[in-house]
Amino acid sequence: MNILGVMLQEGGAETSPFFSLNAGVMIWTVIIFLGLLIVLGRYAWKPILGTLEAREKRIRDILEAAAQDRAEATKALEEHRRQLAEARQQAQQIMAEGRLGAEHIRQEMLETARRQQEELLARARDDIRREQEVAIGQLRREAVDLSLAAASRLVEKRLDSAEDRRLVQQYLARISPEQDGTGAGVR
Repeated sequence: MNILGVMLQEGGAETSPFFSLNAGVMIWTVIIFLGLLIVLGRYAWKPILGTLEAREKRIRDILEAAAQDRAEATKALEEHRRQLAEARQQAQQIMAEGRLGAEHIRQEMLETARRQQEELLARARDDIRREQEVAIGQLRREAVDLSLAAASRLVEKRLDSAEDRRLVQQYLARISPEQDGTGAGVR
């Protein structure tokens, strides 16, 4: 049985030792409590409070360091973003300069090709003009030779103008099949 059951069986006249007020016990309890407070106050409270304050300070320092680290990380992130933006801008600028350079080179190449084409055409025209002058000179020499040959024939035979024409045409017809590869007739 428990203590409460014993007290009830005895008739309840006596009160439980837990609920009774005893002056001697109370005085000793207060004296022990005050002694414990003095001992704890003198020897334990300061180290406990010092430890708690040190722990609180350490936690505060850790939080401040974390806040500082966070601020530095944010600053570093912003710096990284700024550098990335600058790098992108520089890359775009380099690409634009590259495009301009390529366009400039293309224009130079087109201009060079046009100049070379014009020079080639000018040389070809000069060659054609020279060949034409040579051919005209050759034709003139042949015409003179033919004229002289025809005149010498006419002088051998003094005929009328219709006879002269017929004689020159016969001579020219005879010279045409006798031409060599140079275009000059054989006399």
